[in-house]
Amino acid sequence: MADLAISVDSLSKTFGRNKALDEVSIGVEAGEMIALIGASGSGKSTLIRHIAGLVASDKDSCCKVRVFGETVQIGGKITPEARRLRSRIGVIFQQFNLVGRLGLLTNVVIGVLGRIPKWRGTIGWFTHDEKMLAMEALARVGMDQYAGQRASTLSGGQQQRAAIARALVQQAEVLLADEPIASLDPESARRVMDALATINSEDGITVVVSLHQVAYAKKYCERTIALRDGKVVFDGPSSRLTTEFLRELYGADSEELIMDETMPSAAPAPAPETQAPVRPKRPAQERPDTPVPAYAAE
Repeated sequence: MADLAISVDSLSKTFGRNKALDEVSIGVEAGEMIALIGASGSGKSTLIRHIAGLVASDKDSCCKVRVFGETVQIGGKITPEARRLRSRIGVIFQQFNLVGRLGLLTNVVIGVLGRIPKWRGTIGWFTHDEKMLAMEALARVGMDQYAGQRASTLSGGQQQRAAIARALVQQAEVLLADEPIASLDPESARRVMDALATINSEDGITVVVSLHQVAYAKKYCERTIALRDGKVVFDGPSSRLTTEFLRELYGADSEELIMDETMPSAAPAPAPETQAPVRPKRPAQERPDTPVPAYAAE
């Protein structure tokens, strides 16, 4: 039996009178890429934030969340080890979380912060090797030609791929993507999902991605976990997701969400994404070990 990268036992979370998560228990094996689906408010984002140690469960619960066998939180309390574990967990949000006024390279090289002295991170001083690591990560997601552009000049899909590159620089072993394609057009969404699938297959990074359109879950993830009203109502092969079940899961929104034709097929020569006509600056022009502008805290 493969080792579990993520283990969640009896996780409950209440906001006011709303039970966002209700005794959720799941296990994710190392190297898996699984989809997390469900209607808005079903608990997908809340579950991801608990796994990342960003939110604590209900205090009166017997919850335990572990990543690679180490405890992130237990009994409603985030453990002291969670801070160290977060360096092994990359989180990608729908909002991209890039600093718009900074160059793309700087946004991506920030991924090394957990491995460098705090003073260097504070003043934004990164070495030549660290910048080259960021360039390699950008190249892997097809974004190295935009390294010198401000993040704010890039399209949503380009910014999301840059966030994936930052997780590669972070050397995350688990990647949690919280609806990373929800606000993207179909072509940009496909490129983002291709990037996630590539790092999963080539690097063995465990990926949990919450998705709103089931077509992407079926194409990219062999396994799907479905939530409804904070409870797990399906956990199994994505191929077994039936139209009848999905209509029940999503209700009035089901027709829009489960139609496969909303997702473009992989084209041999996709049209380039649009961005502002800013001439990219190559990092080779920079002197090694020179400071880059201090970044804004996310």
